[in-house]
Amino acid sequence: MRRNVVIWGSVAAVVVLVVALVPVAWNLAGGWLRPAPDEPTPIATADLSGTGPGSLVSAMTMPAFSRTNFGKTMNSARVVYRSTSGDTGAETEVSGSVFTPLGTPPPGGWPVIAFGHGTTGINEPCAPSLSGTLLGTGEAVAALTSGGYAVAFADYQGLGHPGVHPYPDPRTAGLNVIDAVRALRHTFPDVSDRWAALGGSQGGGAVWAADEQAADYAPELDLVGAVAYVPSADVTGLVDKAQDGTMTPDQQLVYVAIVESMARLHPDLNRDDYRRGAAAKYWDILNACSGPMVADRDAAAGELTPADLTPASPAAADRLRSLLAQWALPHRPLSAPLAVVYAGQDEFIDEQWTTEALARACALGGKVSWRLDPTKGHGGVDLSDHFGWLLDRFANKPVTDECPAQP
Repeated sequence: MRRNVVIWGSVAAVVVLVVALVPVAWNLAGGWLRPAPDEPTPIATADLSGTGPGSLVSAMTMPAFSRTNFGKTMNSARVVYRSTSGDTGAETEVSGSVFTPLGTPPPGGWPVIAFGHGTTGINEPCAPSLSGTLLGTGEAVAALTSGGYAVAFADYQGLGHPGVHPYPDPRTAGLNVIDAVRALRHTFPDVSDRWAALGGSQGGGAVWAADEQAADYAPELDLVGAVAYVPSADVTGLVDKAQDGTMTPDQQLVYVAIVESMARLHPDLNRDDYRRGAAAKYWDILNACSGPMVADRDAAAGELTPADLTPASPAAADRLRSLLAQWALPHRPLSAPLAVVYAGQDEFIDEQWTTEALARACALGGKVSWRLDPTKGHGGVDLSDHFGWLLDRFANKPVTDECPAQP
């Protein structure tokens, strides 16, 4: 047990660093997407015979990742697997990466942590699995596998594999997270059906949604709990702030990505109803995560003014607000205990949005606990105590429910 506590503590430090680097990862991703000098090869143990959600389309080695100091400490594979659209229920194909520790598994197989990453962009090249460092999260994965956990790491629909990325739809990302666990179990042997979910920012919304959907969508898996930190559970309020001209600079970039994603999903949505001035001039640059345009992204963002992003009419604002409200969490009772850590000085997600989402989650049902760090920003929340919380869930210990009793 002492070894596990030490490992979880190191993971906490690494993941807090990863949260702080999320915007940097988006800006610098182009510098990390370097092709490996040798070609990936199929994973011998992978079962590609299945169908339905979580079944494998392909499972390949990750040469660039495996040559890193942390990549040498685990088994790794880049996978393409079948999943489901949270909007339409249609079958999709998504990519991700999966990992198991080296050595002898415990009885019942390696327990699983499904990791939900924060915003990396909305274009196909923006996927962590395409990066030799997993866009800077490789050390966090190594800390988890060193602690005796297999890791399922979804890219999310439209990242790393053809398709439209529905940003920041937590329902679709949550289904992608669940199916990454299935894909992991189809790729490597000796993986348990017991799993927990951990994610921040966009990934916080993803693991929250996975918790809601797991019982019905994947009854063969045993979700023990989920930790969502600074989660993008409900960002509908961005539209009001766009109308009022009160978005933070970080929220402006999120808003740009949301509008572009919505326009790809809904061809009748007119981008020009939500952009003008510097936003219209630099639109492609602002949405870039790779290639030469990335170098100009910070400068373009610096030219944005609130007026550049004000919806052209109340009808345009209502359209975007309605689309975001359809994605907003919660949607249904939780499948397993959920712990949420959020920040009072968050540059991306207003504190009140998460507070209200938590109240709605309590009303729907499920065991929820939370902590607000009132003086912290998006990348500054302290997660050290919540890794022990996840250990307790795997150990079947009682969990505190902070929701008020329902009448």
